[in-house]
Amino acid sequence: MTDGGTWATRWSRHIARAAVIGLLAFVIFGPLANLLLWAFAERWYFPGKLPQEIGLKFWVQVFQPRGNAVQSLITSVAIALLTVAFCLAVAVPAGYALARLKLPWRGFILMLFLLPQAIPNLPIYVNIARMFYEVGLNGTVFGVVLVHASHGLVLAVWIASAAFAAVDEQFEQAARNMGAGPWRCFATITLPLAAPGLIASAIFVFLESLDEFTGTYFVGVPDVITLPLLMFNASMGGNYQIASITALLLLIPSIGFMLLVERFLKADVLAMVGR
Repeated sequence: MTDGGTWATRWSRHIARAAVIGLLAFVIFGPLANLLLWAFAERWYFPGKLPQEIGLKFWVQVFQPRGNAVQSLITSVAIALLTVAFCLAVAVPAGYALARLKLPWRGFILMLFLLPQAIPNLPIYVNIARMFYEVGLNGTVFGVVLVHASHGLVLAVWIASAAFAAVDEQFEQAARNMGAGPWRCFATITLPLAAPGLIASAIFVFLESLDEFTGTYFVGVPDVITLPLLMFNASMGGNYQIASITALLLLIPSIGFMLLVERFLKADVLAMVGR
């Protein structure tokens, strides 16, 4: 009886575990499967559970010159790269200063970079759009880059600070004892050792900029059209095939870059975030 009860308990645990895993798989992969079906569906009418006809018709439409998808993708990538460059230009010196210098109110300074995440985006973007319109930045790539950088700097500065803090100061001291100056020590010792964390921060900023919609909508429209804006227009117009294809175009680089982040963002860097 005891063996039977133990066997039943084990099976019930296995069934419960399988049910939880199945539910998580459905929550994660269910929307992706629906996205894939819509991307290749040429005819899909209610009450059909599956598309009545599949093909590449809408893929051809997306990549036609008048489809604007290729140009929107190029614009999105260009803006993301400019945002990364701007954020790293600020985050590298700021992260080094926060990690190495004994700055007063260091924790408060780090908290300031979190303010854009703590305040609702919509009223901020509305006011930014009004100010940018007055100075001529509305509808420009530079204006969109500034909006994207307001959020990208949060990730860039925090991760850069952690990356520099994770570098053992003994390596820097050894280089200085051998006659290396501060700049050479930074360029040959500190920066290469912190490079994996900086690469990870650049990837995070790139992905956030690539997927940003709200700021681009208020500051860039109608002159700057990115892929998220194209996806929004397609979905609002009921063209779910075009919206699904553009969503997949955004999803593929996100998955690829996240795999790179897992390689570059080590546990010692994560342990120093916020310290």
